[in-house]
This record gives sequence, structure tokens and C-alpha cells, in this order.
Amino acid sequence: MITVVGPTASGKSALSIALAHELDGEVVNADSMQLYRGMDIGTAKLTVAEREGVPHHLLDIWEVTEPAAVAEYQGLARAAIDDIIARGRVPILVGGSGLYVRAVLEEFSFPGTDPVVRARLEEELAAVGAAPLYDRLRSLDPAAATAILPSNGRRIVRALEVIELTGEPFTASLPDPVPHYPSLQIGVDREVAELDERIALRVDLMWEAGLLDEVRGLLPLGLREGRTAGRALGYQQAIAEIDGRMSSPEAKEDTVRGTRRFVRRQRSWFRRDPAIHWLDGASGTLVADALALAR
Repeated sequence: MITVVGPTASGKSALSIALAHELDGEVVNADSMQLYRGMDIGTAKLTVAEREGVPHHLLDIWEVTEPAAVAEYQGLARAAIDDIIARGRVPILVGGSGLYVRAVLEEFSFPGTDPVVRARLEEELAAVGAAPLYDRLRSLDPAAATAILPSNGRRIVRALEVIELTGEPFTASLPDPVPHYPSLQIGVDREVAELDERIALRVDLMWEAGLLDEVRGLLPLGLREGRTAGRALGYQQAIAEIDGRMSSPEAKEDTVRGTRRFVRRQRSWFRRDPAIHWLDGASGTLVADALALAR
């Protein structure tokens, strides 16, 4: 199988479509926010037309009220990949959610949970917000804090729970990589300044394309209460604008800043993996270079 990874707005989706056409492939989504039904504009989910007839798997599988569950995703993604392989086609795993990609590609089991510890941490999160818990995580496990957004209360709680249960850093619970599938891993990136410009343009286009209307339609379905979906970049800012807590320029600028911070974390995660072959997303020979690796 082939994996296409890299930071947001680098050009992964376009490359995956081109590879699928050339290699008789099907795409398996590894973007954690594109798993949510109805979250289209703010996640840059390809429209049916933009998929150009290439089958896509694991889009729109969860309601916005469901918390993200990497273990559940792992089972669903592997089932999709095994089915694609059984039909003689090439699975192409595409996305920027590093933990989701690793959970599929490697022999990866998840630490246990304790309802009492989890409930206590979630109560603390509700009472004081994510910042104090993030500061605690940063002191206990700086590597984990680097990989988690300071606003992602759910993942911060999970990391603190594992630390409390195991007595070890959260990152120590992540196993050494043992491949579950043989995979060619292709990384797509761009120069920092160019990617910053693409992120700003993408955010402007999201608002022009109707992100606020999309969010208004998802609010009655529980988006605001969704522990994962409601905190997604762009969506939490759109909610703040709808509520009158941010102006439109403030919401867009906050989304740009948050996305750029997220991109730094994506780079930090993926660049640690020596198995990834990095290509320039701005290169005119991107597709040819990727095909040369695949063949």
C-alpha cells in the first residue's frame, strides 16, 4: 500500500487522486476531522466531483457528537484496506493525522482506560479549561505536549490519564514501530512561507464557501457539544463568530494562527519517521516523482 502524509495544505489530496488514477488505487482517509459527517468546508474534504471517480473510504462515518476514537478508526481502516487489497487494487492512505496513520500502519495497541480517572480529569477540564491541564502535561511529558494542540482538551485528558495509570510518560506507551502492512510512505511538504500563504488563502476561501452556514446547520445536530468536532480548527472559531464572541476578521485570523501552529506539530511528528520519502508539493514533477517511488 501507499501512504501520503504531510502538513495541512501541502497538496496531499491532489497527489492521492493522481496516484489512484495511475495505480488503480482507492483512497482511505486518515484525516481525523474528515471522519465527521457534514464537516466538509472546514476540513477541505474533496467533493464527489473533485474525487474524479476514485473511491474514497472512511469519510462521513461519525456524527459530530461522537468523540474521536483512534482504536475504532484503526479497525475500520484496516478492514477497508484489506478489502481493497483482496480486490486486487492499491490502497492509498491519505491524511495529516499522525497518530491515525501510525495506528493503521504499525502493530499498535492502545493503553487501557479507567472510568474514574477519566471522569475526574474531564470534570477538571470542564471546570478550569484546557490550559492548566496542558501546562501539567508539558511538565510531565514535553514530547506529548509538543504533539497535542493546547486547545485539544480531549487528547490532553487522555495523555494525563495514561500517565497516571502507567506511571510513565504518555509517549512511553507508544510502541517501537513494527509494520502491520508493507507500505511506501510519501511525505508532501512545501516551503514555510508558501505554506503560510496557502493556509491564509484556504481560510479565506472556507468563509467565502459558506463555512458559517455549514456550522449553523451542524449546531442543531450537536456540534457545539461535540468534544472533538466542536473544537476543530475553523469550527470553534466559526461558532465564536456566530455567538458574537469574535468578529469575522478575528475568527479567520485565529483560524490561520491555529492552523499554522498545527502544521508545526504535524511536521514535528512526521519528520521523526525515517521511512517517509519527502517530496516538494510545489514541484512540477511531484506526481512523476511519486510514481517513480511507487514503481
